[in-house]
Amino acid sequence: MELVEIKHELDKMKTRIEDFRGSLDLDTKKERIGELEGQMTYPDFWDNQDTAQKVINETNSLKEYVETFEDLEEQLENLEVSYELVREENDKELFDELETEIVNLRKKINEFELQMLLSEPYDANNAILELHPGAGGTESQDWASMLLRMYQRFAESKGFTVETLDYLPGDEAGVKSVTLHIKGHNAYGYLKAEKGVHRLVRISPFDSSGRRHTSFASCDVLPELTDDVDIDIKTEDLNIDTYRASGAGGQHVNTTDSAVRITHLPTNVVVTCQSERSQIKNRETAMKMLKAKLYQLEIERQQQEVNEIRGEQKEIGWGSQIRSYVFHPYSMVKDHRTNIESGNTQGVMDGDLGQFIDAYLRSQIN
Repeated sequence: MELVEIKHELDKMKTRIEDFRGSLDLDTKKERIGELEGQMTYPDFWDNQDTAQKVINETNSLKEYVETFEDLEEQLENLEVSYELVREENDKELFDELETEIVNLRKKINEFELQMLLSEPYDANNAILELHPGAGGTESQDWASMLLRMYQRFAESKGFTVETLDYLPGDEAGVKSVTLHIKGHNAYGYLKAEKGVHRLVRISPFDSSGRRHTSFASCDVLPELTDDVDIDIKTEDLNIDTYRASGAGGQHVNTTDSAVRITHLPTNVVVTCQSERSQIKNRETAMKMLKAKLYQLEIERQQQEVNEIRGEQKEIGWGSQIRSYVFHPYSMVKDHRTNIESGNTQGVMDGDLGQFIDAYLRSQIN
């Protein structure tokens, strides 16, 4: 990179940061931080722990947002000073260091820009992620377990915590269904990009003839809704069953009827939870899951009405294949919505989903 290119790159980053400032409304965010910190000083602040935790989470989120932006500004100023030094002294070591720091800052700016895109009402919420294999028995069940590992790795890379709410193992291998509770700031905002059908092409390890197989699994992602979201659920519309938990989970598994299954009769939506020892806690979590699913159904109904008015036709569910993972005869992962491709299939299966999620989120605003 030549000096003139470095100057051009610095100018571009400066313009982007200035554009961020224009849309961030930092003064309002700082004012809100002050209000929230004031609430934390009230003597009765911890009387309601759920409310207190929401205040703390919002405060930390706003602080991180403001501090990250101010850090970007400071780093840019330092690079501009370094550029002037390099230009005057022609020091190769300083020049190499400046190049490296420019690459790092560009990456941080891109990450911050992606955070800014996560501005929908529930993007900041925790996520409920469900995986279901398609037809194909052991093949698709094994594929679902591979996706389970992929999303667990992705969540870990983001610093999210993962709790298994429900797990039904496959007959021979893999899983028949699994529900994860993924907790972290913007968990839903990132993972909503993964909703749809995932297709795998590979030489089957379960086929003694070594033939190539195609498997499908669906991923559904819902935001965890807070108590202030009004979803009308009538008691008479619910059928609640209890049963013994199964699968991995500790000493309580298969000893008490702690697992809970709730069926919403008007919509036939079914949710299950067996992650806790307590039937009461499993019921509370299952109700949250039901609330999220009913909310999603309403959003899809409204979207369908809009599409009918516009004359749009878009398949939902098993027809909405979003990504193909090809392990044979070549290695390639391709997202069909954005045409982003990666030849590093192992990296993707290890949770490196950033480029796909980034491209999808950006495509939604263009």
